[in-house]
Amino acid sequence: MAQKGNPLDLNKFCCSICLDLLKDPVTIPCGHSYCMNCIKFHWDGEDEKKIYSCPQCRTEFKPRPVLMKNTMLADVLEQLKRPRLQAAPADHCYAGPEDVACDFCTGRKLKAVKSCLMCLVSYCEKHLRPHYESDKFKKHKLVEPSEKLQENICSRHGEVMKMFCRTDQQCICYLCSVDEHKGHDTVSAAAERTERQRELELSRQQIQQRIQDRDKDVKLLQQEVEAINGSADKAVEDTEKIFTQLIRLMERRRSDVKQQIRSQQETEVSRVKELQEKLEQEITELKRKDAELKLLSHTEDHTQFLHNYPSVSALSEATDSSSINIRPLRYFEDVTAAVSELRDQLQDVLTQKWTNVSLTVTEVDVLLSEPEPEPKSRTEFLRYSQEITLDPNTAHRRLLLAEGNRKAAVMREDQSYFKHPDRFTGWCQVLSRESLTGRFYWEVEWRGGRVSVAVAYKNISRAGSSNECLFGQNDKSWALECNENSYYFWFNSFQTSVSGPRSSRVGVYLDHRAGILSFYSVSETMTLLHRVQTTFTQPLHAGFWFSSSRDTAEFCKLK
Repeated sequence: MAQKGNPLDLNKFCCSICLDLLKDPVTIPCGHSYCMNCIKFHWDGEDEKKIYSCPQCRTEFKPRPVLMKNTMLADVLEQLKRPRLQAAPADHCYAGPEDVACDFCTGRKLKAVKSCLMCLVSYCEKHLRPHYESDKFKKHKLVEPSEKLQENICSRHGEVMKMFCRTDQQCICYLCSVDEHKGHDTVSAAAERTERQRELELSRQQIQQRIQDRDKDVKLLQQEVEAINGSADKAVEDTEKIFTQLIRLMERRRSDVKQQIRSQQETEVSRVKELQEKLEQEITELKRKDAELKLLSHTEDHTQFLHNYPSVSALSEATDSSSINIRPLRYFEDVTAAVSELRDQLQDVLTQKWTNVSLTVTEVDVLLSEPEPEPKSRTEFLRYSQEITLDPNTAHRRLLLAEGNRKAAVMREDQSYFKHPDRFTGWCQVLSRESLTGRFYWEVEWRGGRVSVAVAYKNISRAGSSNECLFGQNDKSWALECNENSYYFWFNSFQTSVSGPRSSRVGVYLDHRAGILSFYSVSETMTLLHRVQTTFTQPLHAGFWFSSSRDTAEFCKLK
């Protein structure tokens, strides 16, 4: 009579040390159950510490608990191990290409349900029955079906490898331990398994702890993503409002100019037409008067002529038309010029300020990324070269700018610069129009006695001759002083002597984000003169400082 298979999950009755069904099950004080021999081996390894622990929950016991067989659990396991009778095996019970087949079946083989490490044979339920029913097989170790049983046999002696050589880190048989592994540190495979099981459990604890830590990190990063998205969305919304306000302001100004032009157009056209009508009326009157005079000129009666002449010859007062040629006919061209000038000024402001906006965006950096490597050759440096020009609004009055505002020279007399708050008034200095962020490289050709190649924040002081205004004498500027025979680096009034080959050309490399500022002597080769590693808190501007009237410096064209 066929019976249904046992509904209980056998995995719940496996020893967590050997991973097989419990044999001679014992239950320790914490409630976990193990094979009698497995827990004995485990605790034997803890005899030196005199503290005994549960391999699963790590509960510690002192002294060593006395082990007693759990008879109820043993009976349950015996019932589970007994094979169930079947009228005939179903098709799914036969071994397929990917299954382990029973070694005892003849003809069509059934699936193996267990493999015996003592017999080195795999069994189906029917042929496994003696292992459960006979005491002769009581010490045999059954495991899940395996096709690798022969790997447990020593290839040299043909014996089961029940030992482990710690010296050579390999499984061996008993004969190996007295032969080629004689004198090595050898233990039973079960003892080594217990030790490795302990390491495995520790590794699992470490892995689980790392999983918990990484879960926290993932949640933290998710919060950062949400914060970044929220901040970015708000920034987009706010900037859209600001730009919309700017656009509306420009629209209003455009409408105002248009309305003013049209109003003035109407006024001027009205004035012109009024004068035009007066002139046309005068022309009509003059034509009529001319006709009367012509008719009078043909009168033959002298008396009649003299009588009518006084009334006909009298002319009305002429219309004043002198205003027509008072000024050139420019009309509204001056308005166009004024608006064009406003556009240029706005473009300049946007160009100068836009870099700050762009830098503020790019400096949003939640995760610290690895900095890009510094260039190694001049070819690599030139990849970061960009054209730099000098800002006339910052130039000292004795500086003459030339070559498209790339060159500055010291003159003996003041230049005709207008007053500007950005102008240096005490020191012969000038800053670039462009603000420098990101990665930049530029080269300077200098001549004269002493010239400083510098970078500075835009908010460096301008008025007067204090150190707060001089490049390199404060914490807002960095300067390489180039002399005919030496170099000096200046920052915050501290001087550093710099050695290196003399050259009239100096290369400057800036990685604003990484906080790197380097100066190079450039000739046939590039030689590092001085390197700064710091944190830049604002956009930088390139600059020059001059000491005498024979000094010049020029940004070189590199592209």
